[in-house]
Amino acid sequence: MQPVRFLDRTTPPHIATLILVAGLAALSLNIFLPSLTDMAAHFGVEYSLMQLSVAAYLGMTAILQLVIGPISDRFGRRPVLLGATAIFIAATLGALWAPNFTVFMICRLVQATIASGFAIGRAVVRDMVPPEKAASMIGYVTMGMSLVPMVGPAIGGALDSAFGWQGSFWLLAIGGGLVFALLWADLGETATSRSTSFAAQVRAYPTLFRSQRFWAYCLAAATASGAFFAFLGGAPYVGDVFYAMDSATLGAYFAAPAIGYMAGNFASGRFATRIGINRMIMLGALVTTGGLALLALIEVAGFTSPNIFFGFVICVGLGNGIMLPSANAGMLSVRPELAGSAAGLGGAITIGGGAALSMLAGVVLTPTSGPLPLVLIMLASSAASVVCVLWVIRRAKAVGAA
Repeated sequence: MQPVRFLDRTTPPHIATLILVAGLAALSLNIFLPSLTDMAAHFGVEYSLMQLSVAAYLGMTAILQLVIGPISDRFGRRPVLLGATAIFIAATLGALWAPNFTVFMICRLVQATIASGFAIGRAVVRDMVPPEKAASMIGYVTMGMSLVPMVGPAIGGALDSAFGWQGSFWLLAIGGGLVFALLWADLGETATSRSTSFAAQVRAYPTLFRSQRFWAYCLAAATASGAFFAFLGGAPYVGDVFYAMDSATLGAYFAAPAIGYMAGNFASGRFATRIGINRMIMLGALVTTGGLALLALIEVAGFTSPNIFFGFVICVGLGNGIMLPSANAGMLSVRPELAGSAAGLGGAITIGGGAALSMLAGVVLTPTSGPLPLVLIMLASSAASVVCVLWVIRRAKAVGAA
């Protein structure tokens, strides 16, 4: 591993820089969730249509990650991240001044460029250290990153109460400017091995597609994350319609999964190297599935309340925090020379599935359904992750990588 000197762009980036760029990407996803109802009223559209600003953003993120990974492998991590951040700032200002819902949605989709921080941040870590240490370092990065979305909805709810929904987008624009300055000063290039062309990078995708280990890690991450993305799509409706929460209160309750995620990331950072990535993946999948199974039983029994619903969602964050750093490290270790491509492709599959589950959550919830349909979707997705982890372990034993 090369030495790291903070604010020296001739060395790899400091871990704080990776945390902040990924944190901005996470913040752009969830800070305005408590404002969805007010935003729907502002643009004169139904809530279900406004909710598409979440699902469509996830879908665009998935598409972008298909190309962001190979581009960063070809041209380097630094120019891609700087360009993506600049585009994000412009799109955020466009969303602020959008005269109608159509223009807002276009700008919202362009905002998704900042999500390149998720894939490229993981690729930077994999450039710097081997797989076991990568899982540990990714765990620490995402633990720090989780602080941002943990307070994001609460801040968004407070800004909505004080300044309207625009307050959240002004915060994103200012944050984007600060992150751009930090990247410029600190992000040294880590992709020392470059492909001869972008087309060569794209042609590498079939190599990944043919790898059962890649698919096992990728689908384990996707199905585990699916429970969280379904929560993002349905929880604003649950809080507003079933629990009659105002935007500030709903924003505070949105911290629940992030609290669990931070704790899970801390555990991953401490124990992934010692325990091994495959065991960490299984532990995380079981934590999430067990918690959601208990929540489903409680909902079926009719004991529903915001404290119970959001309290058990902490298990989703905890399990994902334990599992995802190791799953991502495993995904990137299949072909280390294609770390950016693997991160982009894996991210596209994970977030694309999340977008579909987010939309499904918005469809199945009705004014009389209660939270149970959302809980069942989350449980089904998490249970599927357990099956995928068993596949991970089986393939690892087959190739002697257990």
